[in-house]
Amino acid sequence: MAAQTAFQALGQISRIEVFRLLVQAGPEGLAAGDIARQLDLRQNTLSSQLAQLQAAGLIVPARDGRSIRYSANMTSLRALVGWLLEDCCGGDATLCAPVLDSIVCACERPAMSRSFNVLFLCTGNSARSILGEGILNHVGAGRFRAYSAGSRPGGAPNPFALDLLRREGIDTGFARSKSWDEFAGPEAPKMDFVFTVCDSAAAEECPFWPGQPVTAHWGLPDPAAVEGSDAQKALAFAETYRALSRRIAAFTALPLDSLDRMSLQSRLKQIGNE
Repeated sequence: MAAQTAFQALGQISRIEVFRLLVQAGPEGLAAGDIARQLDLRQNTLSSQLAQLQAAGLIVPARDGRSIRYSANMTSLRALVGWLLEDCCGGDATLCAPVLDSIVCACERPAMSRSFNVLFLCTGNSARSILGEGILNHVGAGRFRAYSAGSRPGGAPNPFALDLLRREGIDTGFARSKSWDEFAGPEAPKMDFVFTVCDSAAAEECPFWPGQPVTAHWGLPDPAAVEGSDAQKALAFAETYRALSRRIAAFTALPLDSLDRMSLQSRLKQIGNE
């Protein structure tokens, strides 16, 4: 029985968490690496969980460049909920249908009614802000459009940042060091959120951002300042990448359409302190 197979697949807490996360992600789904980071799962553990959910027909894979994205199979979810409800209301399907639609159709709709522009700032726009731009555009495609800039751009992105993004399957064609003045003019895209990711940029007087975006400080140590071997430098960049990934995952999970500005500001500050 398909329902029994589905319930067996969901009979373990981490598989339930994976499935719930993919339902929340909507039709675009998530790459395996993003799922692992958001749920703090080992890659081999996640591979096993994904295989069992896929075998039960609860999730579907789709190739996206060099990576595979997984999404919840809403057709299977509809069938499963329908099986649970088939004997309710005296077996009258016309009475149960609105209940089924209210449960499943809400999950099939995009999580947000609009897209959001996000600007990451640091002093040189070569490392942390470049990583933030790349990560958010990768995991939030269709819902978020990320940009980055610096108060005193260094001229070129850090090679360690670019190498790390490529290893994570993120196209680095976007990456260039640029001044934050590019985003202060009347022709610049209107920002909804501005995040400073280094202490020096946060302390400087920022330009006027059209549209009064919500701002937050997500300070992180500068991986480019680490001295030592290439392995030590790469480790510093990897730690920064993980920290930004966790914060961005928490940010993208917020109900942005329903939070008032004060509540949103508080939540973003909390994320920056974690």
